[in-house]
Amino acid sequence: MPNALAGEKSPYLLQHASNPVEWLPWGERAFAKARAEQKPIFLSIGYSTCHWCHVMAHESFENEAIAKILNEHFVPVKVDREERPDVDKVYMAYVQAMTGHGGWPLSAWLTPELKPFYGGTYFPPDERHGRPGFPGLLLAIARGWKDQREQLLAEGERVLTALRDYYAGKRGEENTVKPAMETREQSLVEGASKAFEKGFEYFYEAFDATHGGFGGAPKFPRASNLTFLMRVVALQGRDSQMGGEAVKMVSATLQAMARGGIHDHVGGGFHRYSVDETWFVPHFEKMLYDQAQIAVNCLEARQATGDERFAWLARDIFDYVERDLTSPEGAFYTAEDADSPLPDRAAGGDGPGHAEGAFYVWSAVELRRVLAADFPFFAWHFGIEENGNVPAQLDPQAEFRGKNILHQRRSLLDTARKFSLTPETANERLMASLAKLSHVRAQRPRPHLDDKVLTANNGLMISALARAHQVLGDLRDPQPLTRDDSAGEEPAPLPASAAPARSFLERAERAAAFIERELYDRERGVLFRAWRHGRGTAEGFAEDYAFLVQGLLDLYEASFDLRWLQWADRLQVKMDELFWDEAAGGYFNSAANDASIVLRLKEDYDGAEPAPSSVAALNLLRLAAMLNDDARRERGRATLVAFQSQWGRAAHAVPQMLCALELALEPPRHVVLAGNPAAPEFQALTAVLHERPGPRRILLGVTTVEAQSWLGQRAPWLAEMRARDGHTAAYVCEEYACQAPVSEPEELRRLIG
Repeated sequence: MPNALAGEKSPYLLQHASNPVEWLPWGERAFAKARAEQKPIFLSIGYSTCHWCHVMAHESFENEAIAKILNEHFVPVKVDREERPDVDKVYMAYVQAMTGHGGWPLSAWLTPELKPFYGGTYFPPDERHGRPGFPGLLLAIARGWKDQREQLLAEGERVLTALRDYYAGKRGEENTVKPAMETREQSLVEGASKAFEKGFEYFYEAFDATHGGFGGAPKFPRASNLTFLMRVVALQGRDSQMGGEAVKMVSATLQAMARGGIHDHVGGGFHRYSVDETWFVPHFEKMLYDQAQIAVNCLEARQATGDERFAWLARDIFDYVERDLTSPEGAFYTAEDADSPLPDRAAGGDGPGHAEGAFYVWSAVELRRVLAADFPFFAWHFGIEENGNVPAQLDPQAEFRGKNILHQRRSLLDTARKFSLTPETANERLMASLAKLSHVRAQRPRPHLDDKVLTANNGLMISALARAHQVLGDLRDPQPLTRDDSAGEEPAPLPASAAPARSFLERAERAAAFIERELYDRERGVLFRAWRHGRGTAEGFAEDYAFLVQGLLDLYEASFDLRWLQWADRLQVKMDELFWDEAAGGYFNSAANDASIVLRLKEDYDGAEPAPSSVAALNLLRLAAMLNDDARRERGRATLVAFQSQWGRAAHAVPQMLCALELALEPPRHVVLAGNPAAPEFQALTAVLHERPGPRRILLGVTTVEAQSWLGQRAPWLAEMRARDGHTAAYVCEEYACQAPVSEPEELRRLIG
């Protein structure tokens, strides 16, 4: 008999709709039941592609005896963290404060007033690995609620007060900056310089020169680290000591990731993270937000180095997203699971059942059957072993026993020499082998696809595609690699995939149009969070606004279509209205009108996704320069000041926010292009602007009468900028002065340095 989750749209909630647990979704129905029956709430938070969520579900939530305890003593509530990040962040903050760590599944026990009094993450069905057994824990909490309720209620109040005081204390630190408004410029300048140095020093010292990335295992592709380092390159110059070291760290990290098991060599894209320091054994889920941000890292590395390998790697990501994470309407799905059904034995698999990575790993027997004479060549290159190549210490659940994870163990040059081939012939053989594996893998049961559309994550992918249009143009096929044979470094070969039917720009515009059509209420001016078979009920959160505004600004600068800039302008107004902290600056994660959120938080860490305020600070400063808006510039600076205690003390915690300091402290730089964006001469000039990294320049397009009028009303100095004798003109403006317009790429290249 299905429970109350059967009527929900979330893939995660629907995964639990047939549990014997009498789950309720987050909302007044559950809260009223807890109050009426005076039972504590058991809150379980996860997402549909979460491996340990699946494990706990199978071990505990599908267990009739455990379900009986939950149903009798608690009001069980399920939350999809991707649909309700506001709920997740409140109780994650509690669990992290209480236990020193966090993660999913998140398990928390709340009073009927939603105050937490106990929590953790995954609990096994019996005592193991130092963790209490879940049934025993449930019964102990139930007894405590019966016999010591006042103490538990007091604990809930104490914890909530402590969290409020903690965040109020941080706001107090922020407020100490506000009275000295006249010294803020000096404070920002001095603080920014020190923060950039501290940030660089941290990453330089944490850099793993052997394997790439930062720190040890587990190793995450935290994209904002590389984004910050690329701004160091842009500001210091590649030939400077800091710039040169930053390029080395970014390049080595991306190349190591490309060679590693974290990269899907057969199907493209990147898995979530590596459990070891060498990028070898991944946690196999694939997240849209990772694909978008890593693609931008690759594009910036391509700009900084001119190395076509990074362009190739970016295309690999975009091809994967187009093939496997794109809806028919052009929006982007959220993720693919780490787990998948085991192929049945008739197909050479180990079925029945599920296992992490089952879709991606290979036995030597299967590879030999598929590749035939090419097996020795392929096995040498990717480190294939007869009994599997995953050491037992990296496989605690024995899920990869006898299996191989593809990981480029030798360079293409070494493999070519070993088999007396030219590098070009060796690459062709590898590509042909991967194409064969792709065909075979397509017959396997696929991992679960979380096919909901999240506004925030789509904003990140719109940004990535817009940037790809700027850096790569819209060539459909990867260009031949230019290899430096003396370096002995090549990318892992990429899968043979069909060229995308649509250009990068078209794909970005389709996604933006979908969000505008399906997830935007024009009348009220508000975004909604999620879409799956229709719009969800939750309105957008700060990250939805921040990431989409960034995407629209990038899309405008790629297309010069005024509608995207106008929409970004309106969305920023609404974001300010809903989330701005009038007392201390910066943006709360959630709006003020939801009584079920017992604590409004402001995120101050750029993790797997950047904090909303980090992105919003740069958005505000970009909009200020685009629209000649001093109030926006002031608010962008106020956002930076609000978090100065954080980036001043721990610059590495907010590397994305550090990237906004440049626009806050320097006079705006503009390039205004007047002409027809479809004209080859217009495109030739825009291509010059994206050849290499440099100081941030605001791009504006005087492309229509409407654009000139709308922009001219806000920035009168644009009113006289026009094409010259029917030819595209580029106006370069710096230090509040504009150069004479130019129409030739070489002239523009000279002006921008």
